[in-house]
Amino acid sequence: MEISKVTKNKEEGEREETIEEILAKLEKVKYPGSGNYYYFYQGFWISGFILKGKLSLQTQFVARDDDILLTSCPKSGSLWLKSLIFSIVKRNNDNNDLLSFSTSPHNLVRALELSLPDEAKPRIMSAHSPYPSLPPSIMSSNCKIIYICRNPLDLFVSHWHFVHKLFGDINTEPTHLEECFDVFCKGIHSFGPFWDHILGFWKASLEMPHKILFLKYEELKKDNVFFIRKIADFLGFPFSTEEENRGVPKQIEQLCSVENMKKLDVTKTGKHYSGFPNSAFIRKGEVGDWVNYLTPEMAERGKKLIQEKFAQSGLSFDF
Repeated sequence: MEISKVTKNKEEGEREETIEEILAKLEKVKYPGSGNYYYFYQGFWISGFILKGKLSLQTQFVARDDDILLTSCPKSGSLWLKSLIFSIVKRNNDNNDLLSFSTSPHNLVRALELSLPDEAKPRIMSAHSPYPSLPPSIMSSNCKIIYICRNPLDLFVSHWHFVHKLFGDINTEPTHLEECFDVFCKGIHSFGPFWDHILGFWKASLEMPHKILFLKYEELKKDNVFFIRKIADFLGFPFSTEEENRGVPKQIEQLCSVENMKKLDVTKTGKHYSGFPNSAFIRKGEVGDWVNYLTPEMAERGKKLIQEKFAQSGLSFDF
C-alpha cells in the first residue's frame, strides 16, 4: 500500500497532499513515557506511525463481500478474538497455521492500518479504526464486522502495561500510572476517546445487527463456548452436529485460551510483523485486574466518567 500520498480531491489538476503535510496540520500530544506522538484526526487520537497507513487505507482499500473484519479499541482482547475467529473459519483447512502453533494470531490476522491482507478467501482482517473513519467500501459491501469492547478500566491497565513493555520499565516511574490515567480520562490514548470508539460501533450494531456483531470481553470470558457458536453462526460457519458431538467448540476454546497462547514458543520468542516481540501483546487476560492498580480515587473518577459517557446508551459495564 502506497502511504506517501493521499488524494485530497479527485478533480483534475488538484495535486495530491503528502502524509507529512497532513500530519503537520493536526494537533498532536506526546503520550507519557513512550516518546510516541498521538495526532488528533477525525475526532480520535492516533499514533503517528499508524496514522500514515490509516490515511491510505481510507482511500485505497476495497472491501469484498466475503471479508471478515475484527475491530476494537486497542487492548480490548483482539489477540484472543483473532485466534478464535481464525480457528472457527479455518477449522476445516489442512493448512491451518494456528493449529500448528507456529504463527501468532496477530500475524495471521493483520491490522489494515499496518498491512494489506492476503488474497485468501475469506480474508480475515483487523482494525482499530473508529467506526466513522472506516473505508467507505467496508460499509457499502456485505462484509461482516465483529467488534469487541472491554471494561475501560481494564482496558487502561492493559494499555499501560503494553506501552511500558515497548517503551520502558514500569517499575522505574511509580507515579507514571496516575499521569497516564489522567490523560486516558481526557480521551488521549491509542484511538481514543474510548467512549466514542465503543459507542460508534455499539450504535451501528443496533442499526445493522446482520452486519456488525458487538461483543463484550467479560461476557466472552464468562461463557466462551456459547460465543464461539454465536460467532460461527454470525460468520456463516456454523458447527455441524458431528462437530458438536466431537466437542469442536470446546477444543477451540482450549486451543485459544490465554493460558495456552502464553505457553507457545511463537509467543515467547517470536516477533510481531511490526518488529515488536509477540510477548508484549499478551499478559493476564483477566477481568477486573484494574483493582490491583488504580487507587480508590482513580477508580471513582473512572467509574463516574464511564457512567456519564454511556448513560442512556443501553450499554453498561460491571465493576
